[in-house]
Amino acid sequence: MSPDNTNHSASSRWDSFTAAPHRMMFLPGALQTVLIMLFWLAELLARAGWSEPLRLVLPSISAHVFLMLFGLFPYFIFGFLFTVYPRWMGGPVIAASRYVAVFFFLVTGMVLFYAGLFFSLLLVALALVLQLLGWALALHALFTVFRQAPKHGPHERLLNLALAAGAVGILCFLTGVLIQSPLAFTLAREIGLWLFLMPVVFLVAHRMIPFFTQSALINYLMVRPAWTPPLMVVCVVAHAAFELAGLPAWRFLADAPLAAAALHHSWLWQFRRSFHARLLAMLHIAFLWLGIGMALFTAQSLTLLVTGTDYFARAPLHALGIGFFGGMIVAMASRVTLGHSGRALEADDLTWRVLFGINLVAALRIAAEFAPAAASSILNVLAAVVWLLAFLLWARLYAPMYLRPRADGNPG
Repeated sequence: MSPDNTNHSASSRWDSFTAAPHRMMFLPGALQTVLIMLFWLAELLARAGWSEPLRLVLPSISAHVFLMLFGLFPYFIFGFLFTVYPRWMGGPVIAASRYVAVFFFLVTGMVLFYAGLFFSLLLVALALVLQLLGWALALHALFTVFRQAPKHGPHERLLNLALAAGAVGILCFLTGVLIQSPLAFTLAREIGLWLFLMPVVFLVAHRMIPFFTQSALINYLMVRPAWTPPLMVVCVVAHAAFELAGLPAWRFLADAPLAAAALHHSWLWQFRRSFHARLLAMLHIAFLWLGIGMALFTAQSLTLLVTGTDYFARAPLHALGIGFFGGMIVAMASRVTLGHSGRALEADDLTWRVLFGINLVAALRIAAEFAPAAASSILNVLAAVVWLLAFLLWARLYAPMYLRPRADGNPG
């Protein structure tokens, strides 16, 4: 290939890559699903005594928490919201220059974060500053759409607050890095999980699952109970408050209502009928894990209250983090990618198997919490390996779509 043709090919790929915000955000997100678990698999192998421990400038669990909460899901969240915010509210389309800048800061920050983990706390701190700058640019772009839009509702208002909470969570983590404060790391974890990630994923599901279901099933009445977003907010804030106050035995007061509401929604949205369309069923399966996870949190809290013993450990957390959040990545990102690449809204066998793999990861990780120590280590490593295989297959199928023009020849 001549230099001119090579340059043209590279330019064409860049044009395709920057043609829509989901492309620029989903591709690094797809890479992160693999890189983050490679890092954690190395840690698990070291814990099991099967390899040398990683020499890090931060505790490995702190790095893992940051990467999972702030280094993976936000790429998919911003890619999705940059696309749908203007459509939901009839606001202005977000300019390419804005999401390209967000991409630059978030990706550069993440590269430096990985390097800093092995070399320097100052490099980690610089990485976090770049992450905050990228986050601020993303918030500004979304808030601009919100302010200029002729209409907006409770979903957007609550999403704005949750996204702002995410920035506060990164700031807390940065504070922890700079002054080595355990409290700052704990605040980052609780804010990131319960005030940022949980509300965002719940609100997106609450808005989109009934809409997608109505478009796929005949004689389906779209229902979005107005009482559940406010209930969710109260529950997640209360959960975080009980945790920070050192009162986990009383978390059931927050967890039980959210578990009941989530399971009620799975029934209300007709989970069983969703299997008429695989791509739709993937969303419903992922959402069902919310009810399962919060039910496990409830059981954990109640057993603590009654017996004083925690029998569940991190099982509820991984039901939520892998089953609900991880499942929603596969389900929602697959649908958005197919729809915005001009392809049919149908999940092929590989995509369906990837979701099955993520569900298997959740089951293995939950089982590990109840197994003897030796078996637990094996199950944890196996869960990490299955996650890697599942997302490697998913990335191999979907990542190339972000660098190619739409299959139908339309722009975007």
